[in-house]
Formats: sequence, structure tokens, C-alpha cells
Amino acid sequence: MSGADSDREWVATLRQRLIALGQTSAGERVLIALSALALSVLVGTVIVFVAGLVATCRDPVLTLGGTTLCYDPFYVFDRLFLGALGDPFAGGWSPLNPQFALTLRETTVLIFTGLSVALAFRAGIFNIGTQGQLIVGGLLSALTVLWAAPLVSGGLGALLLVPLGIAAGAVGGGAYGAIPGALKAYAEANEVITTIMLNFVAVLVARYLVTGPFNDPNSQANQTPPLPEIGQFPSVVFDPRTDFSIFALLLALAFVGGLYYLLTQTAFGYDLRTAGIQPAAAEYGGVDAARTIVASLTLSGAIGGVGGAVYVMMILGKFQTGVPSYGFDGITVSILAGNNPLGVVFAGALFGVLKSGSTVVAFATNVPPQLVGVLRGLIILFVAMPEFFRLVGRRLAAREDDAGPAPVGGGADD
Repeated sequence: MSGADSDREWVATLRQRLIALGQTSAGERVLIALSALALSVLVGTVIVFVAGLVATCRDPVLTLGGTTLCYDPFYVFDRLFLGALGDPFAGGWSPLNPQFALTLRETTVLIFTGLSVALAFRAGIFNIGTQGQLIVGGLLSALTVLWAAPLVSGGLGALLLVPLGIAAGAVGGGAYGAIPGALKAYAEANEVITTIMLNFVAVLVARYLVTGPFNDPNSQANQTPPLPEIGQFPSVVFDPRTDFSIFALLLALAFVGGLYYLLTQTAFGYDLRTAGIQPAAAEYGGVDAARTIVASLTLSGAIGGVGGAVYVMMILGKFQTGVPSYGFDGITVSILAGNNPLGVVFAGALFGVLKSGSTVVAFATNVPPQLVGVLRGLIILFVAMPEFFRLVGRRLAAREDDAGPAPVGGGADD
């Protein structure tokens, strides 16, 4: 067998294994994810142990035969996971503790950004612009609430301002998502490039507006004036100082159920999924590709914009420059969830735990933040990569269905 034949056979074998991975059941995917999580913790333990051996510290956790260990890897992961929940195995634990509220707070916003990316990915569109759509939605939400607040008051204001802010966020994010959708549908512009560039545009325009005409004159920060209390999500269960509202989490779960229903039970969802998996078959079946592209990116942007509204009306109570990278985290959340709206809940919860637990590790241990970042990235990489390859396998299977089976050792051009 020649070298070229061997290479072709190796590629064909890899292709078939990816296709087989793409056909795994939900139970098998859960087992794969748990195994990947366990492996990432094992590798992370080794990294922390080695780092603890080479580091210099005043208070080593272990000294043996002249060798000192500066970091306790088991305690680090204990703080990373259990610390994010507020020590559930400690006496007197309450689910209303501030650290668990922080975890739920991060999870809530990540569910919105994960849904935003997942919807576009299901349509075969790579929306890398959720961060920009979140910023535009959050800014428009804050400005709308500030404009409407003097017009209403009391109980009526409490009933109207929050829904109005959510609607404004959806409109802002949706309109901003429609821009790359129209460019792709009618000008054949690459959506990856346009959405990435629009992220920068959103950041710069928001900075100009917040430092200029809509700046808070009573603050040195680049921010809008604070929103009135009736224009923010109410805290009825958790302490208001935690900046978390159970209503925002319930709204996120409602969006999960609504998007799942849209994708699985409606004609539009069928067209969207077909266009994402088998675009040629969708076109042959009469699906309007241009309309589907614009609609999917508009709806994707609207969900990201609602995430921005929640960030403004639940966490900050105003719009401020320097918005955290929730939109970019949503890409990994979506990949980890297999672009499934239901899976986004669990993927978002994992990210929420990691983001919240990282703060606990920073305060409870002497581990440098760079090492904590490595551990977070390691867990995300190990857990997300099997799902990424599964998505690749599904696309390869769809192409084989369109083109017919390819012979081993050769094959149709992809």
C-alpha cells in the first residue's frame, strides 16, 4: 500500500468515527461529558501539584524531605466546585447564600447568550456577534427605562418598566443581529467576519454614547445614570445585595422552553434546522434561504439583547462600559450543549459554577489567578471538545446523505 493510499484510508477511518460520534445518544453524551470532566480534574490536579512544587511560598501546605508543596490541588478543586455552591456539605447551609446567588446570576446571563448562539448554529450560521448584540440590547434597555421612568410611577411603573426594558433589549439586539443576516443573505458576506467586526462597532459606539450624551454627571465612571428601583428586576427571595433575581432566571428558563418548542414543533423551526443540517435539501424543498438567514440571526440577536437587558436591569442597575465577555462565553456554552436549548441550561450552570468558584479560589487559596484561569480553560476544553467533534460528525453525515456514500480510499469532494 502506497503512502497516499494509507493517508486516504486513515482520513476515511477518521471520517467514519466522527460520523459515529455524531450519532451517539443523549445518555452516551452525558457519560462522555462526565468522563471528560473527571479527566480534566485529574489533569488539573497534576498541573496544580507540579506548580506547587516549583513555586515559592511562605506557608507551604506540605513539607516532606526538604520538598515543599505550595498548593493543595484537592482543596483548590473543592473551592472551585463546592465553594461556588456555598459549601453545601457544611453545617447550616442555605440555598439562599450569597455565593450560590452569584453562581445563579452568572448562569442566568449565560443561558441567554448560549441560546442566542445555539439558535444561529442550528441554522448553520456562525454568529460570533452575540457580545455586540448583548451590548446594544443592554444599552437600549437602559436608555428606554430611563426615558420611560418619569412617565410612570408606583405599582404601574413596576409592572411596565421591566417588560419595557426587556422588549427594548430584544429590539436592539435583534436589529443589530439583522445587519449581518442581511449582509450574508443578500450580499454573500461572511457572517463570521461581519459579526466579529460588529462587536467592535458596538463597543465603540456604546463607549461614545455613555461617555458623551448619556453620561451620568454624578459619576467618574463611563456609565448612564442609575435606573430607578422600579426599573430593575425585583429581589424577592435572595438578598438584594447579591444582584440576583429569581424572576430573571425564570425568564431564562421560559426562553429555553420557548426556543425548544420553536425548533421542534413549528414549521419555521423545521425549516431552520433543515437549512442548518442539509442546506441543499432545504433549498430543494422550497425553503427561502435568504429569509431563513435573516430571521435566524435577527432572533438570535434578540435573545442576546434580552441577555444584555437582564445584565443591566439585574446586575448593574445601569449601563456601564467594560461589559464582561458573556457573548463569547455563550459560544462555548452552545458547543458544550450541542446547540440544544435544553442542554444550554446545564452548560450554562457549569460555566456559572466555574466563574463563581474562581472567585472563591482566589480568596480562599494562594493559587495565582493565572493558574485558576488555566484550570477553568482545561475543564471547558475537555468537556466541550467531544461535543464539538460530535457536531462535526453530524455535518459529515448530512453531507454523505446529500452526496451519497463515498468509496473508502477516495470520496466525493467536500
